[in-house]
This record gives sequence, structure tokens and C-alpha cells, in this order.
Amino acid sequence: MPFEQEFCFPHLNSSCRRPNSHSQSQAAIIYTLLYITALVTTVLNLLVIIAISHFRQLHSSTNFILLSLAVSDFLVGIVVFPVESLMSRTCWTLGDVICVAYYVIPVTLVSASVGNMVLISVDRYIAICDPLHYQTRMTIKIIGISISICWLGSLLYTFCLMYENFVEPGRHTSCRGECVISVSGEADLVIVFIIPVGIIIVLYLRVFVVAVTQARAMRCHISSHQNVVTIAAQKSEIKAARNLGVVVVVFLICYSPYYCISLTGGNLLIGSPTEMLMSFWMYCNSTLNPVIYSLFYPWFRKAIKLIVTLQIFKPGSCDLYELEEN
Repeated sequence: MPFEQEFCFPHLNSSCRRPNSHSQSQAAIIYTLLYITALVTTVLNLLVIIAISHFRQLHSSTNFILLSLAVSDFLVGIVVFPVESLMSRTCWTLGDVICVAYYVIPVTLVSASVGNMVLISVDRYIAICDPLHYQTRMTIKIIGISISICWLGSLLYTFCLMYENFVEPGRHTSCRGECVISVSGEADLVIVFIIPVGIIIVLYLRVFVVAVTQARAMRCHISSHQNVVTIAAQKSEIKAARNLGVVVVVFLICYSPYYCISLTGGNLLIGSPTEMLMSFWMYCNSTLNPVIYSLFYPWFRKAIKLIVTLQIFKPGSCDLYELEEN
């Protein structure tokens, strides 16, 4: 009996040992925290999705990018967190093909999140640095096409990155009951981290310089009503850039440790203990994003109140003008 409890498949010589790195009390605490995190991630991002989708006042180019990001974060909370938690303490029994198919989900979601962050940076760059052309360059249609390309590109990239694993499932497993795949760490580091982060940093540095210049100019021009209106609009855009800048900084803090693994060179073994630990930290970004919205966006707090009190089910609730974005 102890032998059977120790191995995933006792009747096979190639069986993995069952994960048992923690005592029962430690495991209970760890997995309770993980499932609470998954629940919070799912609920908060669902509120973001409902708020932006339901209230017409929130149908802006910037908010649709946040909606796309919330969808990615929601899927992390409802699918990835629970499955990864189970995989860290139980044997994989669904076979090598399902193992590879499962990893399509987190890899695609991570790539899509990075793409959404780049779109956020481009949106703020145009809004601050080229405000006269913002309405024509960042229309709802253009944003919709950009988001679609982001998701389709992420899915295509995932299949290219994992191609060898699809051709030969299970080639990197060391024993039965394990679910790991191997991808090119250097390629993933460059395509999903270095290039996008480089774009984000360059754009936000430019936004920061222009925002500082505009802030100085605002202090010198408050003589006419026209100037006051213009200054109010500029303040609104600068505040939006600051708030979204916080989202980007938190994203970098959460994603950087994971991609530091790739700096060691060679292939990245997805599903290994080290990779899973860094993944959980990266997935926490999906929990923190809606928390940031609740702290910096009054419209999100007001939308939550309307959703929780079920006022969204009243006729005409989508046209409520109680939400203020600034």
C-alpha cells in the first residue's frame, strides 16, 4: 500500500513518484491560497468584462484594450490557476497529447497579454504625443482589428513555438505521470519579452517626456476659457497615461522573473518545478490588474456598485451617465 501511494502508476516501472514536497498542513495552506487567488482573479476580471461590455459610456478605444486584457486575465483565473495548482500536487493521467494541448492555453494567454500591453502603450503614446490625430488613428474599428490580430497572432505563435511537441508528444517527459513540454527559451525571450518590452519602454519614456512638458505648459496658460478646456483635456490624458503606466510597471514586475529563466540559455522545460513557481508569480499579474483598476479608476468602482446591486438589469441601464472615467 505505501508503494502504491508513492508512485503514480505502481504497475509501471517508468512511473513518476507522486508529488509530496509539502506536509499536509503546508499543502492545505498553499492550495487554499492558490484557489482563493484563482477565485478573486476570476470574479474581479469578470466584473471588468461586464462593466466595459454593458455601459456604453465605457465604450472607448482604451477601454476595449482593457477589455481584451481582462478576458485574458479571466481565462487565467478560471482555467490556468486551477489546472496548474492540481498539476503541482497530483500526477498527470490524461496522456501526452492532452498535456501538449493544455499548454496551448497558458502560452497563448501570456502572449496575448503581452500584445495587449503593447497596444495600451501605443494608445497612450498617440493620445499624449499626437492628440490631434488620436480620434482618427485609434478608432473602435482599428482597435478591434488590432485586438483580433493580437489574439490570432498569439495563437499562431504558440503553435509555432510548440510545433515539436505536437509532432512528438511526451518526448521530454522523464516518467509516466508527468506533464512537461520543451520550447526554445531564447526565441520566447526575444519575441514575447525583449521586443515587446523594448517597445513599451521606448513609448512610455516618450509619453513621460511629453507629459512633463505639457504639465509645465499648463501652469503657464490659464488665461482664457479655451485654455481651461484644453488644459482639462490634457490633464485627463496625462492622468490616463499615469494610471495605465502603473498597469505596465506591475506587468513588468510580474513577468520579468519568469523570463529571467530563459537568460540561462537552452530550452525552457514548461511544467518543471522551477518553471511552475515562476509561472504562478507571472499569473498573479492577472489578479493585480483589476485591483489596480479599482484603486485608480472611479468608473470601475461605480460600475461594480451598479453590477453588485443588480441595477444593470433595469431597462436602459447601459445608458447610465453616472460613470466618470477620471
